Amino acid sequence: MSFDRFLLGKSCYFVGIGGVSMSALALLLHDRGFHVRGCDARANAFTQKLQARGVPVTIGEESIEEDVVVYTEAVDLHAACLEAARRAGKRLFSRAELLGRIAEEYPHVLAVAGCHGKTSTTAMLAHIFRHADVPFTCHIGGEDRDMGNYYSTGEEYFLTEACEFRRSFLKLRSEIAVVLNTDLDHTDCYHDSGELLEAYRAFAAGGQKAVVNADDEGARDLDHALSFGLYAGDIRAKNLFEEREEYAFTVFEADVPVVRIRLHVPGKVQVSNALAAYAAARLAGFSPEAIRIGLESFRGVKRRFEQIGLIGGAPVICDYAHHPREISAAFDAAEGICAGTVRLVFQPHTYTRTRDLMKDFVAVLKRAENPIVYRTYAAREAFSMDGSAVALVSRVPEAIYVQSPENLKKRLLEQIVETDVVLVLGAGDIYDIVREIVDQTMISAPFCSQE
Repeated sequence: MSFDRFLLGKSCYFVGIGGVSMSALALLLHDRGFHVRGCDARANAFTQKLQARGVPVTIGEESIEEDVVVYTEAVDLHAACLEAARRAGKRLFSRAELLGRIAEEYPHVLAVAGCHGKTSTTAMLAHIFRHADVPFTCHIGGEDRDMGNYYSTGEEYFLTEACEFRRSFLKLRSEIAVVLNTDLDHTDCYHDSGELLEAYRAFAAGGQKAVVNADDEGARDLDHALSFGLYAGDIRAKNLFEEREEYAFTVFEADVPVVRIRLHVPGKVQVSNALAAYAAARLAGFSPEAIRIGLESFRGVKRRFEQIGLIGGAPVICDYAHHPREISAAFDAAEGICAGTVRLVFQPHTYTRTRDLMKDFVAVLKRAENPIVYRTYAAREAFSMDGSAVALVSRVPEAIYVQSPENLKKRLLEQIVETDVVLVLGAGDIYDIVREIVDQTMISAPFCSQE
């Protein structure tokens, strides 16, 4: 496959190449013969993986000689390197624009949208396609335990996440568009839930067929070919059985029992994600049995209820949850496996989200005993006291605010006992910070067997 007709060149430079989505796209083009190079503000596991695969990465900006420049939406559009590229007449693509152009080159595209669950659902679909031996390429916004964030066996199907931030997913046209949920988020670019819902409506309409969550008040009213849900929909899960937060269930199609599936990832929310993948795969022509085999092979995604070791004898579980609904779901799952107390560590992600969803954040944090709130991960935003971690803690009297890895380690070791579970939530750098603390304690042991 060649993307020459729209890239008009064989060399690409990625600004922000160390992001999970950007690194996947860089590898995709690299595997198809493009000269790919890029930069990022800091080194991480993705930049190391790229370098190991032969993709040069520079930490910090540098001069750009390539024909095409791709930039992540989190980068300042007036960054010096982008301004220089414009003056030089180079072709510039946002990450979303490049993703949309790449998708156009595939005969079949399945795109998964929603405030929560995109990564797990896309990874589940990848497992279904892989075990059915159908040629596909997947672009995942996280790291599947087996396939990572990019995996390709062929070019018949393209499986991808579709992000609602800045309406990026409207640049993506798909054969099957999946809408998992429509919770209000990204309040820096959507004024209210009505505006966000209109974006989801346009995304669903842009697909030839849509799959929607019948349990979601906004999604269920979108035009669709199939719906799914725990409580309503064309595809439903019934006869649920739970053991240490891993679920088995029977899939019903139009009230007819079809197949029994046993998931090997914790959390009831994964049942909903599995139903979404099931419905999309059915529209793509897969049999229930083929779907079952694929779903049962799924062992999770890094930073999605991932056990990373022990601190003070207590298991540490990290999850990407940074929205109140996600925090609640992760807390439910942790309570289901914890013999003692769930020790919650939360890092707010962006000031606008914290400010605009403050009431919901306060309510969910009050579920935890003495929750620890780490300093805000600002991402692309400037400091705002109204949406800061300090402002959040001031509304949760039992919460503890910390702003350094050293203080976080001290607080954790003071609080926890072996029967507890340490639940670390957030989409920022808290994952790497806690991993370092785990390494420092020099203790690591398996927990929540994925067998």
